Amino acid sequence: MKKLILAMAALLTISLSACSQSNKKENKQMKVLVAYFSASGVTEGVAKQLAEVTGGKLHKIQPEQPYTDADLDWRDKQSRSSVEMKDKSSRPAITNKLTNMQDYDVVYVGFPIWWYTAPTIINTFMEAYDFNGKTVIPFATSGGSSIKKACEDLKAAYPEVNWKEGKLLNRASKQELEAWVKGL
Repeated sequence: MKKLILAMAALLTISLSACSQSNKKENKQMKVLVAYFSASGVTEGVAKQLAEVTGGKLHKIQPEQPYTDADLDWRDKQSRSSVEMKDKSSRPAITNKLTNMQDYDVVYVGFPIWWYTAPTIINTFMEAYDFNGKTVIPFATSGGSSIKKACEDLKAAYPEVNWKEGKLLNRASKQELEAWVKGL
């Protein structure tokens, strides 16, 4: 009988210890990064709101060579953006690289939709860091395209990344952003 009581006491102690460890993990504040590329400022506006809603740090993905209006002319097949988007191996150089990516648990990656997908500078960003153990959530803005193909392309290009479902955030209100973030 004594052995049974001791065994039950030991089991109870282990169970309580495990619950305590679980609660510590759940109570850990997730560090959030909102990284974005914005050619015209639209995606930047959404990224700033998202950083406010999540309490995350804002990081602008800046091209080494800024895009001009001529570079962004999608009707010109020789424009810089058109040439980059035709070449799937294109990796436009970026500046202001993060030195502390390892500090973040959740990374929102924002961009405008170009040719139904993410601009190739997003690939430069994804390939510049180790996303092991992180949750990555794409968001985008667009004049008329959905985010579906961009999400599919990113998941196919980086299958080792823990992706959450992305969202198109055109004209999203603070309340809509809060609801989306809460639902993730």
